Amino acid sequence: MLPWNAEDLTFDETRFKGTARLFPLPDLVMFPHVMQPLHIFEPRYREMLNDALDSDGLIAMSILAPGWEADYDGRPKLLPQVCIGKVVTHQRLEDGRYNIMLLGMRRARLIQEVASGRSFRQAELELLDEAYPADGEAERAEMQALLCKEFQKSLPLPEGVKPKGPVQELLASELPLAVLTDLASFALPLDAGLKCRLLAECNVDRRARMLLDSLGCPWKGTPLMPAATGFPPRFSSN
Repeated sequence: MLPWNAEDLTFDETRFKGTARLFPLPDLVMFPHVMQPLHIFEPRYREMLNDALDSDGLIAMSILAPGWEADYDGRPKLLPQVCIGKVVTHQRLEDGRYNIMLLGMRRARLIQEVASGRSFRQAELELLDEAYPADGEAERAEMQALLCKEFQKSLPLPEGVKPKGPVQELLASELPLAVLTDLASFALPLDAGLKCRLLAECNVDRRARMLLDSLGCPWKGTPLMPAATGFPPRFSSN
């Protein structure tokens, strides 16, 4: 497996051209800041990967909408939530299949698919920026500590592992809340619909509260303004 370098761990927004290759799956909601191993075996996705490796290394993990089974080999509908990832290392097997490591980079919204003449799908994407509302600053540290505590309680620890230590201290204090929410959203055994809503939510404070609600520990602090858009979102255009 080929090693990665520091440049593989960054996303250069100035070089992003607004379109990306799509890798739609029914059961994986990818998040930024997460490293995901993937096995690439279908011919269309081998072509997708080869195209990525020859170019910017970017692959957008998208989500198949309910009912995808009837048209999996075609162009089933997609949900608009997308996580752009970057291939940081890859291993080509003798039969042409690949094992790769994909690092989640950015949230994005699928605007519309574009014709490419390739076997894999591509789409125009809108990058989504994280937001830390000023009115949540006073409560954020306390909310982060509570989320870290509940996240740890919800993850099974191997026998002999202490419930507190340097990693837990890092999660509670040093790691940005945006990163903590994404790690928790990915790792926790949450409903797929909730994971999609968490991926779509750019307000970091609201995302943290959604996670606390899902863990049975709703935040009692200052109410947030309602979200701008609801769920479920519209499907992509095919």
